[in-house]
Amino acid sequence: MNRGRKKSGGKYIKSKKKKSSEIIGQKKIIKIGEEKRKTKRKRGGKKKIFLLKAKFVNVQTKNKISKVEIKNVLETPSNRFLARQNILTKGTIVETELGKVKITNRPTQEGVVNGILVE
Repeated sequence: MNRGRKKSGGKYIKSKKKKSSEIIGQKKIIKIGEEKRKTKRKRGGKKKIFLLKAKFVNVQTKNKISKVEIKNVLETPSNRFLARQNILTKGTIVETELGKVKITNRPTQEGVVNGILVE
């Protein structure tokens, strides 16, 4: 039998270290406050923008998009404890000057907060 081979003839593959692009970082938490962003280098030299704090939400009404200030987090369907800590995630309902707004995107992935009016 050849050295470094399985009984069936297949190769044993040595374990390798993770590349910096494969390493998973800490979970990003977005709180209400002055806008704060962080950039990270991705594969191919591309940059990804992470949002850490947000003060405004882009609200889509019938045919108009307006930037409105977030007052408070009302509820988070995925986890009620996130609403108590004022953490913004996808699906979170926030209070604004226009009324209740539901966040429709993932702010940690895109760097902005988008939403639609809830009635």
